Amino acid sequence: MKILVLCTGNSCRSQMVEAFLKSLDKNLEVYSAGTKPADRVHPKAVQVMKEVGIDISANNTKTVQQFLSQSFDYVITVCDNAKETCPFFTGKVEHRLHMGFEDPAEATGTEEEVLSVFRKIRDQIETEFHEFYSKELKQGARRISG
Repeated sequence: MKILVLCTGNSCRSQMVEAFLKSLDKNLEVYSAGTKPADRVHPKAVQVMKEVGIDISANNTKTVQQFLSQSFDYVITVCDNAKETCPFFTGKVEHRLHMGFEDPAEATGTEEEVLSVFRKIRDQIETEFHEFYSKELKQGARRISG
């Protein structure tokens, strides 16, 4: 099962999704990318993922262009429709999904208020993608291998 997760900057949400999906099933091939990748993975995304035992400190941001020649079982956009234009993937895709989350990189306030937003989005992503994995991917893997 090969999955590409897309957002704009590839510094927070798509990185979190990639890490959570990989943590759920080592057999999944999961990648993330952005249409306008940031220079690096957001330090607060690294921090809040480390709080749940997942280290993304070595991850790099990537551009969607690197993946256009590849085919995927799923391409999932995770941008917030209200504030951003979701990227469109022109490569070969079996299933296209959108699961929108607000961008924690846009959070303002004190250090603790900003971290609170990152944690909220992290927890939403974990919940949504655990459910997605259980309902879609696990059963899909059974169909393929069974």
